[in-house]
Amino acid sequence: MRILPTLFFATAAIFALCGMIWGIQMSASHDHTLSPAHGHLNLIGFVAMSVFGTYYALSPGAQATRLAVLHYVLTTATVLVLIPGIVLAITDRGETIAQIGSFLAVLSMALFVLVVLRHRVGNSTTGLAQGSSVQP
Repeated sequence: MRILPTLFFATAAIFALCGMIWGIQMSASHDHTLSPAHGHLNLIGFVAMSVFGTYYALSPGAQATRLAVLHYVLTTATVLVLIPGIVLAITDRGETIAQIGSFLAVLSMALFVLVVLRHRVGNSTTGLAQGSSVQP
């Protein structure tokens, strides 16, 4: 089943397209005030989600778990909360949403660490959770 990696890659591509269009708009207007938000959109929305999608494509045991689905939802929510939050913070309309988005980003990465340690790379079954040793 390849639904989860496809969701990660498709969502990453949509975020990348949004980031590219936004970048063109900033360039055309000569106003790069919001470039930190644009950068986070590309970094978390495209790069991180692509890395996550690659991991799940290579690790069928990991992608078949509820944690993996939660990871997708949490990462998508991170982008949808963090990017507008950064825009609000840059435009002096409050930092609370950016702070919430930052917390979601940390949770998303922590969840990824847990998934990788539990399932390793390429395993169709759980790794460290089953007592397997770490191999180089």
